[in-house]
Amino acid sequence: MLDIRITKTEHPKEKPSGKLGFGKVFTDHMFIMNYEEGKGWFDPRIEPFHNLSLSPATMVFHYAQEMFEGLKAYKGVDGNNYCFRPDMNARRTNLSNKRLCIPQIPEEDFVQAVTTLVSVDADWIPTEPGTSLYIRPFIIATDAFLGVAVSKTYLFMIILSPSGAYYESGLDPVGIWIEDDYVRAVRGGMGFAKTGGNYAASLIGQEKAHNDGYAQVLWLDGVERKYIEEVGSMNIFFKIDGKIVTPMLNGSILPGITRDSVIRICKDWGFEVEERKISVDELLEAQQNGKLEEVFGTGTAAVISPVGKLRYKDDVMTIGDGKTGEISHKLYETVTGIQLGKLEDKYGWRVKI
Repeated sequence: MLDIRITKTEHPKEKPSGKLGFGKVFTDHMFIMNYEEGKGWFDPRIEPFHNLSLSPATMVFHYAQEMFEGLKAYKGVDGNNYCFRPDMNARRTNLSNKRLCIPQIPEEDFVQAVTTLVSVDADWIPTEPGTSLYIRPFIIATDAFLGVAVSKTYLFMIILSPSGAYYESGLDPVGIWIEDDYVRAVRGGMGFAKTGGNYAASLIGQEKAHNDGYAQVLWLDGVERKYIEEVGSMNIFFKIDGKIVTPMLNGSILPGITRDSVIRICKDWGFEVEERKISVDELLEAQQNGKLEEVFGTGTAAVISPVGKLRYKDDVMTIGDGKTGEISHKLYETVTGIQLGKLEDKYGWRVKI
């Protein structure tokens, strides 16, 4: 168990009012813990939110040895504060760490750091519908060294941001651009890890999509360039002829926590759920035959994001008349209902802070 030293700010910030954006405002405090080779993780502390002072030679700036996570805290209907499956974020942190040669963090220490910081800044948890306190843990390599090598020192930090909906459209269906030029990741690479390099690789496709009026990019595999992988900020699901289909985890797709939750819920509802390869040609055929019934994304930030339109080259597929599908809406109400305590948490996913 971590012995976390807490230093409270003497100058609390003014809480935001009005409509919250996403990830633009930060709370009063942050968590920091150091690592040194031969010493391990040490000096866990919560301090007033502040800027960092790092050498221009710090390795993270040059060789991108870093990872991050994302989860949320909620104000429950009973007035208590909750997180959603933080143990899964801890597990995925170490999955990313292993790939990036970053030291492992004990899962219980990760969860303790998250819940302690949220407790300190609990009055920042927003209560308006659709809002939450976004939690961003991250680790950076901090050796000041211009050589390609594994760093010997690191910082593990957590910051918090009261946020509204990730997409301004909320639960309204979004348009998705299927990228047919660039690729995001390949098997054997870092696609399954939550690291900035994956997102940097996705920016050019995202710009193309935005310029044509689409909200996000759906990436294809990097080898055959025909199999569906994931959206830039979400995993993707399709309801095809009554079945729930999602790309299988193959090493280039992020193992989403909301993805895992949705699969379990759908199976409990009696749906046949297939985790498998699915080609863009299969999607086009299903759309032409009237069997592509719903499309939706899943992720911590958006929770459930219905997709009303898919574009691939010169083909534009309108899904379900461009309206929010029945399963998408039911899943959103179910997942958020569990998170907020409106529904029974028979899975044990909600963690009281």
